[in-house]
Amino acid sequence: MTMPATPRAALVYNPIKVDAAALTASVQRLSAEAGWHAPLLFATTVDDLGDAATREALERGVDAVLVAGGDGTVRAVAGAMSGSGVALTIVPSGTGNLLARNLRLPLGDPETMIAATFSGERHAIDIGFAALRRPGGDVDEHAFVVMGGIGLDAAMIANTSPQLKRSVGWVAYVGGAARSLVGAHPFQVVYQVQGHRMHSARVHSVLFANCGSLPAGLELIPEASVADGLLDVAVFQPKGPFGWLFVWRRVAWDNSVLRRFRAGRSVLALRTEDTAVRYARGPALDLAPAGPQPVQLDGDEFGEAVHVHTRVEPGALLVAVPVGHTLTPAGRPTLWAGAAGRR
Repeated sequence: MTMPATPRAALVYNPIKVDAAALTASVQRLSAEAGWHAPLLFATTVDDLGDAATREALERGVDAVLVAGGDGTVRAVAGAMSGSGVALTIVPSGTGNLLARNLRLPLGDPETMIAATFSGERHAIDIGFAALRRPGGDVDEHAFVVMGGIGLDAAMIANTSPQLKRSVGWVAYVGGAARSLVGAHPFQVVYQVQGHRMHSARVHSVLFANCGSLPAGLELIPEASVADGLLDVAVFQPKGPFGWLFVWRRVAWDNSVLRRFRAGRSVLALRTEDTAVRYARGPALDLAPAGPQPVQLDGDEFGEAVHVHTRVEPGALLVAVPVGHTLTPAGRPTLWAGAAGRR
C-alpha cells in the first residue's frame, strides 16, 4: 500500500517588508503542527521579485505557496502561479496590501492567514495580464492582480519617492500626484473594450482593474469583482481644473460614501451624469495613445508603451482564505444601478 506523500509549502517573502525571523518561525511552526514537511524558504532580491523563486518552488512540487511582501511581490508571485492549480496564501505585509484589502483578508493577523494555508478554504480568482508594446516595437507581458493604468496615474507613481513610500506608505503618493498634476496634459487615445465599440478621446488616464478598492476607504470602481472574468475600465477625462472636482466627487463621495446607502443611491440615480469619469467592462481592452505614455501595474512603474492589450484569465489563481471567509460583502451595491445604457 502506497502512503500519500507528506505535503510541503513554500514561503516567498520580501526581507525589506517583513520581520523575516518572526515570519519564517511562524510558517515553520504552523507547518509542523499541520503535519507538513518543513517549508521551502525564498527571500526576494533586486533581480528576482519573487516570480523566479515561485517557479522554482512549483517545479519542486510544493502543495501551497505563501507570499509576504508589498504589492509588487504579490503581483510577481501571483503571475508565476497563474494556472498552476496550487493555492496562494497572501500574508499581508508592506504598505499597500491592495489585493488583501480587496479580498477583505485580516490585515493585522498574519498567523490566521498562515494557518489558512493548511486548514483554510480555496477560492479561484481572476488575474490580469498586460502586453506592452514599447516605442521600439518590442512587446513584453506582465501580470497584475489589482489594477494597472496608462497616463497620469503612472506618472504619479513614477514621481513618487521609493524611500518615502517605504516610510509612510500610500500617503507618499500625495507628493507624486502634486508633482504630476502641475505638468499634466490630456493625450489622445484610441481604445476598445471587448464587446463595446471603439472610442477616441482626450484623456488624462485610463485604468484597467481586476479590483476596485484603494486605501483610505476609496472605492474607485465599487462593483469590480475578482471573480467575474471581466476587466473594469475607468477613463478619466476631466475638462479643465474644475473637471478634477468632478473626478474627486465621483471617487471620494459618490462611489465611496453615497453608494453605500439606499438613499444615496437614489440621489445618484437622479443626478445628471458627468463625463469626467467613464466606466466600461469586458474581458479585454486594447488602447493606443497618440505617443508613448507611462504605464503602471499594481503601483509599480513599467516604463512607456505605445499600445497596451490587457486581458483577464478567469479563475486562474487559487487563493487560500480562513474557513468561512467571503471575498466580497453580501448585498454589495452596484456601480451601474440607475445607469443602464450609459456605458
